[in-house]
Amino acid sequence: MVHFCGLLTLQREPVPLKSISVSVNIYEFVAGVSATLNYENEEKVPLEAFFVFPMDEDSAVYSFEALVDGKKIVAELQDKMKARTNYEKAISQGHQAFLLEGDSSSRDVFSCNVGNLQPGSKAAVTLKYVQELPLEADGALRFVLPAVLNPRYQFSGSSKDSCLNVKTPIVPVEDLPYTLSMVATIDSQHGIEKVQSNCPLSPTEYLGEDKTSAQVSLAAGHKFDRDVELLIYYSEVHTPSVVLEMGMPNMKPGHLMGDPSAMVSFYPNIPEDQPSNTCGEFIFLMDRSGSMQSPMSSQDTSQLRIQAAKETLILLLKSLPIGCYFNIYGFGSSYEACFPESVKYTQQTMEEALGRVKLMQADLGGTEILAPLQNIYRGPSIPGHPLQLFVFTDGEVTGTFSVIKEVRINRQKHRCFSFGIGEGASTSLIKGIARASGGTSEFITGKDRMQSKALRTLKRSLQPVVEDVSLSWHLPPGLSAKMLSPEQTVIFRGQRLIIYAQLTGRMPAAETTEVCLKYTLQGKTFEDKVTFPLQPKPDVNLTIHRLAAKSLLQTKDMGLRETPASDKKDALNLSLESGVISSFTAFIAINKELNKPVQGPLAHRDIPRPILLGASAPLKIKCQSGFRKALHSDRPPSASQPRGELMCYKAKTFQMDDYSLCGLISHKDQHSPGFGENHLVQLIYHQNANGSWDLNEDLAKVLGMSLEEIMAAHPAELVDSSGWATILAVIWLHDNGKDLKCEWELLERKAVAWMRAHAGSTMPSVVKAAITFLKSSVDPAIFAF
Repeated sequence: MVHFCGLLTLQREPVPLKSISVSVNIYEFVAGVSATLNYENEEKVPLEAFFVFPMDEDSAVYSFEALVDGKKIVAELQDKMKARTNYEKAISQGHQAFLLEGDSSSRDVFSCNVGNLQPGSKAAVTLKYVQELPLEADGALRFVLPAVLNPRYQFSGSSKDSCLNVKTPIVPVEDLPYTLSMVATIDSQHGIEKVQSNCPLSPTEYLGEDKTSAQVSLAAGHKFDRDVELLIYYSEVHTPSVVLEMGMPNMKPGHLMGDPSAMVSFYPNIPEDQPSNTCGEFIFLMDRSGSMQSPMSSQDTSQLRIQAAKETLILLLKSLPIGCYFNIYGFGSSYEACFPESVKYTQQTMEEALGRVKLMQADLGGTEILAPLQNIYRGPSIPGHPLQLFVFTDGEVTGTFSVIKEVRINRQKHRCFSFGIGEGASTSLIKGIARASGGTSEFITGKDRMQSKALRTLKRSLQPVVEDVSLSWHLPPGLSAKMLSPEQTVIFRGQRLIIYAQLTGRMPAAETTEVCLKYTLQGKTFEDKVTFPLQPKPDVNLTIHRLAAKSLLQTKDMGLRETPASDKKDALNLSLESGVISSFTAFIAINKELNKPVQGPLAHRDIPRPILLGASAPLKIKCQSGFRKALHSDRPPSASQPRGELMCYKAKTFQMDDYSLCGLISHKDQHSPGFGENHLVQLIYHQNANGSWDLNEDLAKVLGMSLEEIMAAHPAELVDSSGWATILAVIWLHDNGKDLKCEWELLERKAVAWMRAHAGSTMPSVVKAAITFLKSSVDPAIFAF
């Protein structure tokens, strides 16, 4: 690659974007972000620069401005079509103009146009946004600055005006010409215990002795090979809270931005219950696009995504309750179903599925998820077994709004639990489908284990549903609360609930009030209360108001083409009133003082973006058949096609092979899954569907003993060989897999339940004999006699 002026695009033109600097202010559970893109035109002709970048789906972008050679130009939020027209008109008239808009196909991709940047001129373009921050399972607050924009697969019928259609130059991360710097300031009355990151940081600097304020910064030389993630640990995160914010001083009361707004945060202490033993239809929808062959993280030594996916599916299959129904789909440019329809979970069906998981490869090309979703939803419901859909994808897909719309249409018949794999996964897709169906979303990056997050979610899905969720306000006379957030119908154990409300009426001075969250669980009523003063605080950025507007927009704004006509006007008006960008609006700034006639057309410069190892998949698809029928078509499957037939939706070309994920595998295939010498995975792989283990060479290998030794120690007068094997396996798990207990906890429960029914009154004696034989220090109480 030839280098001039730092780096050239693929056409060997200098790159005008020189650096990106980000300032983050985190206060309690909300982040305010200011990101500045610094441009410089080193050429002899005026330029128009085009830059595509990712942003979190939950971000509420409310400000856009440019500083050009010392002059500040503040952008105006306009109807998107009007803003585009005004931009083109300004450029043609020789004005300098800036345009910021979201992509037409997804809420987490933005583009920035810098038009008529004169030779030698510098421009600093700044956008500001706010977002609420999610909590991890260990209580950490998670902030992510998206720095990776993966290629998004273009399916048939996708929007032609998507900014992702632009052939932006792609270069290796080490050759990217612009740099990224970030400084984050954190303030919390709860006290800041520690700050961790997946990227090198400067040492945490505490700004006070009480550790309520801290500052960290990204170490120099960051490469765009991963999103920047901060994990912030407060001393207390479970305390409910209410934040009141004053409205805009010049806005009339009765409007969203004029009245005070409240952000209510609850973290209900929902007691854990034993999971259901029979109910549920579980469908696992696994991404098998070419990019799943990439490592889980940027480290070459990390596990491949497809490898982690196979282990995850084994764990999920082993952890399912007896009597439920299940199926597995693999998808890419085509899709494949393991069974013609969901099957009852038995030893036979579990073994058949495991055999197919063994052969699973990242060999289905691009990432098209809409067709398999439609096929799943066409199937009949199984009485007494509500559908639970688990979606795993690295999110390199366009048509996000179409997918979310399909999930929303079918929200009454299922819950969707979604997992974004690797850097650059679409937050719009992952969060959107979970939100639309009342499920939850997880992101798996860096050193995160897909297995742990998936099993935690499965455990959550098996818990009884929290019902009758309601919020009640105890306000003084003359004051009322109008709910702005969509009605919450489900709360999962370990889930935080954030609700926005608009307070209208007379605000009394120096008075406290109370808000109460009520819900029922298995016939019992629970409630959480929080008392707070009615003293709204001013905030120049109107953070709570912007977040409330974003929450409302997420329920109404389904993209330019997918939003119902009845919601389009509301979404547009809400966006313009609140100043929060939407699918129907864009920010435009025009520097009318620069009025030099353009000599000929502007030189167009697309800013290059980094390419990650394995980030883009070839479009040639290997479609492999193993079912009774394969349907090849240039169109998506129609609604008339029966559910479960193996369907390959053709993107480019297909070649047939005689093996596949769905190839018919012998039910008696008990070979190892091919994951090397991971004894934990090996042990789990050989567990039976009912929770037991067989006493054989496979178990002996994991225990590190000979089969003869194990059989010689078997107290045959107390229990049969399967009971002996199962007790030994459970004890081995506690001795050797304690750090990963969250991954085998459900299958251990199944094993212990089987043992209780199988061994009866002899169980204490069998456990004592097994502990002695294995020389273990495990507490016999784990079997809860």
